[in-house]
Amino acid sequence: MAARLGPFAFQPCPSYQPSSAGWVPPLGRKAVDLVHAVAGKALLCLRTEEKVLPASVLNQAVAERLAAIEDQRGRTARRREKQELRDELLQELLPRALTRSRHGYLYLDLAGGWLVVDSASPRGVEEITGLLRKSLDSLPVAPPKVQRSAAAVMTAWLAEGRAPAGFSLGDSCELREMQEAGGVVRCRGQDLTGDEISAHLAAGKQVVKLGLIWSGRIAFVLDEALIVRRLRFLDVVRESLRADKTDSPEAVFDAEFALMAGELALLLPQLLEAFGGEA
Repeated sequence: MAARLGPFAFQPCPSYQPSSAGWVPPLGRKAVDLVHAVAGKALLCLRTEEKVLPASVLNQAVAERLAAIEDQRGRTARRREKQELRDELLQELLPRALTRSRHGYLYLDLAGGWLVVDSASPRGVEEITGLLRKSLDSLPVAPPKVQRSAAAVMTAWLAEGRAPAGFSLGDSCELREMQEAGGVVRCRGQDLTGDEISAHLAAGKQVVKLGLIWSGRIAFVLDEALIVRRLRFLDVVRESLRADKTDSPEAVFDAEFALMAGELALLLPQLLEAFGGEA
């Protein structure tokens, strides 16, 4: 895998290019391995670098240059001329623009058959999986599909005031009216079994996001697309992460990653089972 990723390793964004993306060592800039394997899990990291050029700055430059050209020619610029001028100014301004970078992590659970991406944004997921597919030539993955509607099942849990075995209700949810442009109610830090929530459900609203706790170990928010958000390990798990002060940073990293991936390997199948299993 590392050999396949090598040709797509990160290269700094050239002055004339708006963005650049590529693989970097998951253990940081002092490491060299593009794939970090721990306990049967392969961890990867994508670095993306983008030029920061606000649209308002470009628009102002275009307006000023356009006004000067139109005064000189004595006529209004055509649409194609405006676009060419915009492209020209973009290339002029890009070398002077600041850059910002971000890192996106993912790991492959080879035994469990999971690709876990640290992003709740479909665009962010596609950015990472797109380059991984290009690097490996093939990537037969798809978002999980379940037998029962996630929104309908979560609504039933909230109406009954309890989650299925192994799970318990958290303190946050988002309810939405089903008709187009319907109202939305967001609750945080609230008793989800209270009368106020019951009234919204009685009025026909459905749950589209629900805070859940799994086995007293992991708290998270699940949405109707089965995207896990705001993942947080609870004290019982965090106690296991207390490393010996003599451990190296790499050893601590491996211990934390192995524990996280191990917990998720148990959670994810149970999560699918709660919605009737995979379709």
